[in-house]
Amino acid sequence: MLNLCTADYSSIARGWRPASLGIIAVLALSACHGKPPAAVPPANVVALPVVSDSRIGAGEAIRYPVEAVARYSNAASFRVAGKLIERSVRLGDAVHKGQVIARLDAIDAERQAAGAQAAFDAAEHRLAFARQQLDRDLAQSAQNLIAANQLEQTQDAYAAALAGREQSAAQLAVARNTLRYNTLVADHDGVITSENADTGQVVSAGQAVFGLAWSGDTDVILDAAAGDLSRISIGQGASVAFTALPGRRLEARVREVAPAADPQSRTYRIKLTLTQPEAAVRLGMTGDASLSPVAMASGAGDPPTFKVPATAIFHHGNSPAVWVIRGGDSTLELRPVTVRSYGERTAIVANGLRDGDHIVLAGVHTVFAGEHVNAVKPLFAGEGENDDGRR
Repeated sequence: MLNLCTADYSSIARGWRPASLGIIAVLALSACHGKPPAAVPPANVVALPVVSDSRIGAGEAIRYPVEAVARYSNAASFRVAGKLIERSVRLGDAVHKGQVIARLDAIDAERQAAGAQAAFDAAEHRLAFARQQLDRDLAQSAQNLIAANQLEQTQDAYAAALAGREQSAAQLAVARNTLRYNTLVADHDGVITSENADTGQVVSAGQAVFGLAWSGDTDVILDAAAGDLSRISIGQGASVAFTALPGRRLEARVREVAPAADPQSRTYRIKLTLTQPEAAVRLGMTGDASLSPVAMASGAGDPPTFKVPATAIFHHGNSPAVWVIRGGDSTLELRPVTVRSYGERTAIVANGLRDGDHIVLAGVHTVFAGEHVNAVKPLFAGEGENDDGRR
């Protein structure tokens, strides 16, 4: 190999063009200078510190939009079919228990009731005659004036008349109930929240005519994401503010947590009860609720868990791991972790991380162990956010 530092350039120059001689001279000077190669600058990686879920639950409130609703409500409907001929209330009207709010055409029901009453009266007369006949035959039988089979026939006729009377009495009760069912009354004090049938319409039994929200307790409802359920519990305190009541915050408590998600939204219905009911809170008012932070329950000795982006998980063979930036020299270290569960965009990991560890959030397959890096925040981490990316 030609040594450019000791070569005889006059001999080399023979037969070379002037442009080539300039290139050879530059290479020779570079080879003879002896400077070390320039250091590789650190690579920029998207990274943020992690915080365990127990610390997040203890320091952050949960905020959701809410709506004021009646704790109890029902659809007011007739128990029989018929033609709606009268509606006594309208949307938004306040009603009282026992108040008539609608009527059906009851002509047929009245005739059925009259027929049942007539049948009952006839059964009463037959029973009275059968009782008189039985009394006479008993007296004559005691004097041996009638045969035994005649007394038995009289006793049978009396039993049949008694049963007929009971049957007609039951039919009369049903006919009277049917007549009464043609009148719709409010079962509770409340407010009419919907109108579902018009006058003149033929409605079926059980078809909703009005919606009735009961007076009394008012609930505040919200729909929580599945990821926040572990931070919500029955009895947890909350602060509610309604848009229609500016400058006022009402205290509330979590009363109910839905055991199953809504099939469409996949969220869980949470019901809050106001600690001090306010008359100013009207049904349908909207606002927002801030649920007081609570520490997440964990068993004794359980390792802390961390919620990280799913893009931070690096699969080293069949074992999950994350890239951690060492604090001393800003080099990368591959830490094995245990993945508890996967979400749509996040993963819950444990065993291997500590609060404050900086992990690489993206591009985990483009880095290597020991690489010198410079951590940069992701685009969504603005000036008003903490180092962990939460406002």
